[in-house]
Amino acid sequence: MRAIVLVKDGNPNEAFKLQDLPMPICKPNDVLIKVSHFGLNYADIMARKGMYADRPKLPCVLGYELVGEVHTVGSEVRDFEKGDYVLGFTQFGGYAEYCATDVMGVVKLGTGTNPAEATALATQYCTAWYAACMMVNLQKGDRVLIHAAAGGVGTALIQIAKMKGCEIFGTAGSDEKLEYLTKQGVDHPINYRKHEFDTEVNRILKDKRIDVAFDPIGGSNFKRTNALMGSGGRIVTFGASEWSASKGGIIDKLKLAFGFGFLHPIGLLMKSKTIIGVNMLRIGENKPKYLQTCMQEVYKHYQNGTLKPTVDSEFSAENIAKAHDRLDGRGSIGKIVVKW
Repeated sequence: MRAIVLVKDGNPNEAFKLQDLPMPICKPNDVLIKVSHFGLNYADIMARKGMYADRPKLPCVLGYELVGEVHTVGSEVRDFEKGDYVLGFTQFGGYAEYCATDVMGVVKLGTGTNPAEATALATQYCTAWYAACMMVNLQKGDRVLIHAAAGGVGTALIQIAKMKGCEIFGTAGSDEKLEYLTKQGVDHPINYRKHEFDTEVNRILKDKRIDVAFDPIGGSNFKRTNALMGSGGRIVTFGASEWSASKGGIIDKLKLAFGFGFLHPIGLLMKSKTIIGVNMLRIGENKPKYLQTCMQEVYKHYQNGTLKPTVDSEFSAENIAKAHDRLDGRGSIGKIVVKW
């Protein structure tokens, strides 16, 4: 089979090679999928730059989600059969023509499902669902701050928060993205390149506070967000994209760590605040039932139209470098998809 192999850190034009690899082994609880489409996530950018601790040793195949047809089922699998059209969540290996993944991370797709849209449901929408519905349990009337709101996870969080009846603040870095946020239903879109987001939030809220915040940026962004939170406030952090803009050296790591600010359990207790870290790889490994629940819920709401991924662009597998450049350039809105 063909696979896009990460052979070195750095520029995507040099980091990836299209190679022939052996077919994956289908273990008893696995489903082997013939891949038609796979999606990109910001963790892929971090992994390509050598800044993602969970990345396998080089050479390796990246990729967390894929759409395709079931080729083979493991001996213990009962609910799937060859030819089923499915969405799969995988712990790496998705940038390939075939991928084997645990059955708990696979859902059947209905006839006519848009494969490009479906790729967003596995990682980005499941991350959003797990964070918003299972971890912080959004309530009607909650004031919610979503950073990087025009991205894949951000779009999903907006739609879930709208479904829950929340007041939404969303940050993005261009007027085009702010227009997109408005169309998605964000009540208070904020261009962080033109305004300090915390100053704008305080101006709008006056004497009120944020109830829930979702932060994939980290560092000083987290510290400033924390200062906006009121009693009962919950912050979900699920990334550190601030680091990816650096060279990733020890000084940059220290700057990122200190940028988060000093946190102590007593301070959280006295103000009744909650800080939650979300890493869907760990959930997939240690709580696969949670992952399965997330995938089933997001697909159900996708089918009824409540959740609707935005596809930014599609690239052929041969143009993986261009796809990475598109995502790394911070100009994308929604999901970037690659197809064989």
